[in-house]
Amino acid sequence: MTRHLLPNEIDLLLDEEGGFGLAPLREHARDCADCRVRLNEAQAVVDVIEAMPHFAPSHRLADRIMAQVPVFEPWHVAARDTLVGWLPDSRPLRVLAIAGASGVAASLTTGTAWLLTRGDLVRLLSGMGAERLRFAVADAMRELVVGLLGPQAITAVSQVGAIGIAVGAGGALMAATGTVVGLRALAARRQG
Repeated sequence: MTRHLLPNEIDLLLDEEGGFGLAPLREHARDCADCRVRLNEAQAVVDVIEAMPHFAPSHRLADRIMAQVPVFEPWHVAARDTLVGWLPDSRPLRVLAIAGASGVAASLTTGTAWLLTRGDLVRLLSGMGAERLRFAVADAMRELVVGLLGPQAITAVSQVGAIGIAVGAGGALMAATGTVVGLRALAARRQG
């Protein structure tokens, strides 16, 4: 059983390049009818392709394609480009801008270092901030309750405490659920 030419061997014959391994391939194509037909068909395809007009793409094709390709830009390159865009063009103004930015950075660094060495001051300030936030939330809730239910509600809440509020809220929730269930049952009877 003889083997037939492989596709890459047919490509070698079509390229018509010289080489010591092509003589046995040419001889096999002359002797084997099946391989000769496949070689002739491949040659016909190559001839049709060669006969087609050769078009050159527009000189702006690469620019249009690359404009649509997402290009990964590292963060440090983007940061550098942004900073360069912020710098003025003239040398004296650029020196002044760099000196100003360096002064601001030095002040922030010094202030941060000072705060970090004063842990007790940071704790005091954060505690005061948390206490003010708690009072602000409590005042807002008080104003909301007074606005919705009236000043008597504040008196009732202060008298019954947290357990009384929970019991009252549970009772209101049960009453609302009972009302919804009752209205649905009434609507189902009317339709049925």
